Amino acid sequence: MSFAALAFVSLVALLGPALAARQRWHVPVVLGELLAGIVVGGSLLGILDASEPTFTMLADIGFALVMFVAGTHVPMRDATLRPALLRGTGQALLVGILAVPAGIAVAALFGTGQAGLYAVLIASSSAALVLPIVDSLGLGGSSVLRMLAQVAVADTACIVALPLVIAPDYALRAALGVVAVSVCAGLVYLLYRELERRGLGVRLHRLSEDRKLALELRMNLGILFGLAALAVWSHVSVMLAGFALGLVVAAVGEPRRLARQLFGITEGFFGPLFFVWLGASLNLRELVDHPSFVLLGLLLGFGAVAVHSALRLLGQPLALGVLAASQLGIPVAAATVGTQLGVLAPGEAPALILGALVTVGIAAVAGGVAARQGLTKT
Repeated sequence: MSFAALAFVSLVALLGPALAARQRWHVPVVLGELLAGIVVGGSLLGILDASEPTFTMLADIGFALVMFVAGTHVPMRDATLRPALLRGTGQALLVGILAVPAGIAVAALFGTGQAGLYAVLIASSSAALVLPIVDSLGLGGSSVLRMLAQVAVADTACIVALPLVIAPDYALRAALGVVAVSVCAGLVYLLYRELERRGLGVRLHRLSEDRKLALELRMNLGILFGLAALAVWSHVSVMLAGFALGLVVAAVGEPRRLARQLFGITEGFFGPLFFVWLGASLNLRELVDHPSFVLLGLLLGFGAVAVHSALRLLGQPLALGVLAASQLGIPVAAATVGTQLGVLAPGEAPALILGALVTVGIAAVAGGVAARQGLTKT
């Protein structure tokens, strides 16, 4: 991959901020980046080759970093969130139960044999999308806190479940990979907590800040890439490695300087590159050749919204239920890993992304409705 290609990717990725600039639209930045990739990729113009090894490697780094940043955004240390965790876990569990028959029905309708995958997709939420929408709109209150807990639990559970359902032949190895990544992340948490207890974390932070060494960033990137290598070896998405380490950093406490550095390298380069790559890797012409998969994508998207909206029966505001249905990381990982393993039918991968985009569009509207209904911070 040449510098000219990187410059081109950076340029077309500006479509994301351009669409998101109008705050009233509540359009996530990633939507424009995905659309840019679709236009310049194999679906239309064919300018970018998503199969180019360097491009793919950079995109994998971007995906891991995107999920790392998403994990750091989960308010693990927020005392107001902890009382809502039990209720949020119950809500996520109920959505998961309802998603099972929905996934079975969709798989039976299309004869794909992917009932488990579809159930995980329908049950999933995306903290990477929901948290920025909540922050930008100033949403708050007890119902919002419970929804955030629900999203965090669902996101984590579906990240763990995805490699187990997408390729049953690799289920045992994937399960061991999930355990290995989780245990390693737990050991990192214990290490970080011990460093904080001994005051070494503060000293390291001051040394790094005074000498401009970026030690915390270097350490976290090194650990992230190590976890990602373990995930790839065990056929687990790098999404799990990134999100797990993000939760660890959030639980210990993320220094503001590290947050700024992570935001800079992720949102400034690797994140946009990943979403442009993802759009370029999708061959929407397969949907034209297999039009039934357009219906599959629509059913997955609207099915996720319907299942999450069922929590209205338990008193959750409808707008928050719809907002919690927004998904991106899980469908992206499913499309990426499924394509690499050859377990998805032609046209099925873009159908999964289409379903995710349906939930993103509806969730953007739901966020605005929630704000107008007064579900904001007091």
